[in-house]
Amino acid sequence: MAAAQIRTKVSPRKKASPQKKVLSQKKASPRGSVEKAAIRSQLSLRPRVVVRDRLRGKYDAAQTTHDNRRHWANADALSADASASPVVRRILRSRARYEVANNSYARGIINTLATDTIGTGPRLQLLTENDEINRRVEGEFTSWAHEIKLAEKLRTMRMARAQDGEAFAIFVDNPVLRHPVKLDLWLIEAERVSAPAGVIKVKTELEKEYEVDGIRFDKYGNPSEYHVLKTHPGGSTWHSSSEYLSVPAPYMIHFFCPQRPEQHRGIPEIMPALPLFAQLRRFTLAVLAAAEAAANFAGILHTDAPAGGESDEVEAMDLFELERDMLLTMPAGWKMTQVESTQPATTYREFKREILVEIARCLNVPYNIAAGDSSGYNYASGRLDHQTYYKSVHVDQASVARIVLDPILTAWLEEFLLGLGGTLETASYSRSVLMPDHSWFWDGTEHVDPVKEAKAQEIRLRSHTTTLAREYGRQGLDWETELRQLAREKKLMGELGIPPPVVRPAEASFEEEMGDPFDELFSQRRLERGGV
Repeated sequence: MAAAQIRTKVSPRKKASPQKKVLSQKKASPRGSVEKAAIRSQLSLRPRVVVRDRLRGKYDAAQTTHDNRRHWANADALSADASASPVVRRILRSRARYEVANNSYARGIINTLATDTIGTGPRLQLLTENDEINRRVEGEFTSWAHEIKLAEKLRTMRMARAQDGEAFAIFVDNPVLRHPVKLDLWLIEAERVSAPAGVIKVKTELEKEYEVDGIRFDKYGNPSEYHVLKTHPGGSTWHSSSEYLSVPAPYMIHFFCPQRPEQHRGIPEIMPALPLFAQLRRFTLAVLAAAEAAANFAGILHTDAPAGGESDEVEAMDLFELERDMLLTMPAGWKMTQVESTQPATTYREFKREILVEIARCLNVPYNIAAGDSSGYNYASGRLDHQTYYKSVHVDQASVARIVLDPILTAWLEEFLLGLGGTLETASYSRSVLMPDHSWFWDGTEHVDPVKEAKAQEIRLRSHTTTLAREYGRQGLDWETELRQLAREKKLMGELGIPPPVVRPAEASFEEEMGDPFDELFSQRRLERGGV
């Protein structure tokens, strides 16, 4: 009722009649019309603003359609640590370990990576000004590395990074070592480094430190402490206990390769290839099952006679065994044909090759190394693939040297100096400087054509584009050690009256033997023109 009453009180607006409008226009003063004209003239002098439709750009990959909806269903915006949560990493590790343990290709690729990266182990070369101390420290470190089996442990860490995503090593004292330095490396699996309560602690504004699945970081993002479970969660002695060891960061080596910013734990390097390994296994088993099914039947009886025709009656689906080296008579009107096996198909090798190429690509391994087969390669293609692969190996070696070997050398030098009373009788070594200038040598790679490589090396040395240290380093050798060995050999050869080896002059190059084709072409043109 109230609304109705309000509507009745408000009277509708009346429209002005045309006559009143005309009268109002006539009553307008001339002064007002002049002012309006002036305003219109000022507005006409302003620049005209043209309003256009906005240009809206978009990316095709950002569109969600009916065709790609399922493909992008699992895409998310999780952080690096949330994507690599403890549960996800545990599943990935178990599946990667299963595949490596049961797939010969996976096992071979992982072993090849570790072998090519670590080889027989790194060799230390100090670059201080005191040669005597350099030789002494290098010899002591080499003997200590052999005692603790450093090369074997480094290969295990490299395989663990590819299979588990990360590797951990703790500096411990081992009094059983037959070396003055009792420092040793204790390798542990990734499951041992875990939060005691099994949760991930994230950084807050009130906390200066934060923890990510067993690793505590300071406010600057540096690891400060590692929580290591006393027993393996998958071991027989595990009893769901939260007992753990707190290992300070300087005594722990965490070897992994982060793929995203703010990633603190590693995931298996072969993770993208795990579904491909499963596809390769299923396809191989399917081909094998089809071939076995076809081979189980020696032959099939069939007749061309119509139903009720002149042929002996044979019971359908009847089976009988055939004897070797015997003649066989068929029932009247029946013939025997052998089952044609179509397995393995002609596309089996192509499919297997493409799957292996895709598997090995995530590890930067070429096909011939992953498959152990270079039958389809020529010299140029093999060299090209190996160049990319060994460049990746060199990057891995630099990572091992920076993350693993340098902390080991720092800890070892500290123990070594303590055993010598804190001095090496030189100012080059003091307790304040525990990391002198040094380099690490790795095993060299053999060239496919040693003669061509030797000629190229000779040209580089004669043109002063390389040094003996670099050339010996390519072979994983210490140039000072090799030169001293050469001096000893020459001295002994002189004492025994053995003539030194005859060095033949360098053979002429292909251009020197065949001549420059452009010179011959230009001389021919000059003769045609009548020139000299």
